[in-house]
Amino acid sequence: MKEFSFTSLLFLTVIFSTSSANADDNETLQADILFLKIQELEVEIADLRNKVESQNHLIKKLIAESVTDEEASQPNKLSISGDLRFKGMEDIKSKEDVFQGAVSALEAQDLDTAFNLFTYFIENFNDNEKNAISYFWLGEISIIKNNLDASNDYFMELILSYPSHYRVPLAHKKIGDIYMKKNEPIRAQEKYNFVVREYPKDTASSLALQLLKNME
Repeated sequence: MKEFSFTSLLFLTVIFSTSSANADDNETLQADILFLKIQELEVEIADLRNKVESQNHLIKKLIAESVTDEEASQPNKLSISGDLRFKGMEDIKSKEDVFQGAVSALEAQDLDTAFNLFTYFIENFNDNEKNAISYFWLGEISIIKNNLDASNDYFMELILSYPSHYRVPLAHKKIGDIYMKKNEPIRAQEKYNFVVREYPKDTASSLALQLLKNME
């Protein structure tokens, strides 16, 4: 009888230990699953935020265009002359003159002239490559001048109008920089993660990854 009790006790101890180990394994597994679900939700939230930003930009653009159309339909409104001249340029003969003038002004750090010429270019000429570059530099100049909302709009215009342009990844990263300047680190982190995830081979991804490490 004593032998039976000892054996039964040993058996019960083994069963209890096994059950405890299984319970621990189950808790670990559940924690891992929960962590993965949280990561998936974070990615989905970041993607949704990007979509909302894009939609908001399109709405603002449509409103601005409707206002412009109303103004154009009203009489006695002045329009920009086709022979508009800028300081440092005797004549504007073609889109090449305007674009090269903007680039030259940028290289000379004459940001006001560069801004005016890039703006004039996108308003008067249709060239996908140069228009995309113009939007990028308008965004960059606006960051330098601390016009953060305007800068965000220019980068979003580049992203939405020229989604396959090589400057798009960097434009996303720049929007993350804008969030940092606005003291919105969580949104900045989401944008940097988006760049790393969506454009892993682009230089912008390396820049975003370094910034993420600095934020840890």
